[in-house]
Amino acid sequence: MAESWSPTDVGTIRFPSGVLVRGRGLRQPLPSGATPSFAVYLLGKQPPPTEWEARWLPWPDFRLPKDREQARNVLTEALARAKDERVEIACEGGLGRTGTALACMAVLDGVPADQAVAYVRRNYRPRAVETPWQRRFVRRFGDV
Repeated sequence: MAESWSPTDVGTIRFPSGVLVRGRGLRQPLPSGATPSFAVYLLGKQPPPTEWEARWLPWPDFRLPKDREQARNVLTEALARAKDERVEIACEGGLGRTGTALACMAVLDGVPADQAVAYVRRNYRPRAVETPWQRRFVRRFGDV
């Protein structure tokens, strides 16, 4: 198994359990250094193949995932795998969908749902989670 990210790797967020996950915008070049061993791509269309294992979670830009149960399952898997692997969560810009997914993962890792967006904005990117419905999705993610 691959080692997890370093806290200094670009775009990484440390969850309360200590797990590191890298968030990224696919419009930007792949950061130098280690590549992911597992990735979740949050896109409206299927992403191109990668050299690492990846899951596609259908999620149109500025919207919510098409299948919320699938989103919960994929993000739960990503969080579990991040304990021992380099996990990347990415959409086109790395803010809205990626921020929302990271906030949901923070909820899975124990951050109260009403604090998860602020947690991600403080520890990943200040503008993460772009729309009111994305923020509501995170708040409700803890209810399921």
